[in-house]
Amino acid sequence: MQDDSIKLLRECNAGIKMGVSSLDDMMKYVQSEDLRTLLQKSKATHTRLGNTTHEYLNEYHDSGKEPAVMAKVMSKMKANIKLDEDGPDSTVADLITDGCNMGVKSLYRYLNQYPAAEEKIKKLTREVADAEETLTRELRDYL
Repeated sequence: MQDDSIKLLRECNAGIKMGVSSLDDMMKYVQSEDLRTLLQKSKATHTRLGNTTHEYLNEYHDSGKEPAVMAKVMSKMKANIKLDEDGPDSTVADLITDGCNMGVKSLYRYLNQYPAAEEKIKKLTREVADAEETLTRELRDYL
C-alpha cells in the first residue's frame, strides 16, 4: 500500500510541476485579460494541489519526482512553433487543452496502475484530474 501511494504521489507531483511550468511558459503570450485571469486561477489551484502532494510525500519521507526532461523540451518546442503560426490566445488555449487531456489520461492510468494507494492519495489524484478537466472546459471559449 505504501509503495503504491508513493508512486502515485510522485506521478501527481511530476504532472503538477509540468502543468505549472506550462502555464508559466504560456502566460507571456496571452493577450486577453480574461484568459490571463483564468490561467492564473488554474495555476493557483495547481500550486495548492502541488503543496498537498509535497505534504503527503514528506509524510512518506520522499522527495517526489521531476517531470521528464524530454517531455518538457518537446512541450516548449511545440509551443514555440505553434505560437509563431497562429493567434496567441487560441494557440495557448489549444496547447493547454492538449496538455490537460494528456494529464487526465495519465492520472487515470496511474490510478489503475497503483490500486493499493491510500484513499486520500487517490482522492488527491482525482482532484488534480478534476482541475485539469475544469480548465479544459473553461478554455473552450478561447479555442
